[in-house]
Amino acid sequence: MIEFHSVARCFVQGRGRSARRVQAVDGLSWVAADGCISGLLGPNGAGKTTLLRMAAALLEPDAGQVRIDGLDVATQREAALARVGVLGDARGLYPRLTARENIVYHARLQGLSEAAAQARTDALARMLQMQPLLERRTEGFSQGERMKTALARALVHDPHNIILDEPTNGLDVPATRALRDTLRMLRDEHGKCIVFSTHLMQEVERLCDQVLVMARGRAVAQGTVGELCAQSGETDFERCFVRLAFGEAAV
Repeated sequence: MIEFHSVARCFVQGRGRSARRVQAVDGLSWVAADGCISGLLGPNGAGKTTLLRMAAALLEPDAGQVRIDGLDVATQREAALARVGVLGDARGLYPRLTARENIVYHARLQGLSEAAAQARTDALARMLQMQPLLERRTEGFSQGERMKTALARALVHDPHNIILDEPTNGLDVPATRALRDTLRMLRDEHGKCIVFSTHLMQEVERLCDQVLVMARGRAVAQGTVGELCAQSGETDFERCFVRLAFGEAAV
């Protein structure tokens, strides 16, 4: 479970007299539950990535608290991060290393022994159907192949909570379907807490058990797809999102 309690974060843009404060996240509270795929929706600049980076301890909140499985990320950082796997928007693979070497390296950083890291890598390769990729250098991988490798790296320490920032960007249809199937399996068979941000309404409709809609750093709506449509008075989810995020005049 990932909990956000009244979290806030601002940035300073520009320098000197032109500098201004931008409130990226503004007093937001939300809970992403176990055994649930939670979608994070919002226009560019809504604060989605900032929120996820605070959960991954890449940014510290200016106010409020982030908790992972009851652990305060600010004061129990190491224990909390051991419970989370992150797939960011930048895959960050080492191109001169094979897929196996990339995954095992991350496993060792997470404290797994060499034998455990190799065994876990083989298990993930079977789960993600990426055995043919393991001994290839990641340089020249397709977007789908990079995604599978990065996802295996994020899952190598078997975290209970998984954070994905726009994971389907640049993926073709087969790779997107494979990712959806993997996320459903992690939810249904392993009870994982999965949070992902996206701009694709279809992904949210097909995958998400609950949705948070953000705008201007705040939570403007949350619930199931059906509940959000009912709240907005729309039957089409794209129109529903536009009405909730931008206001009635934008529909």
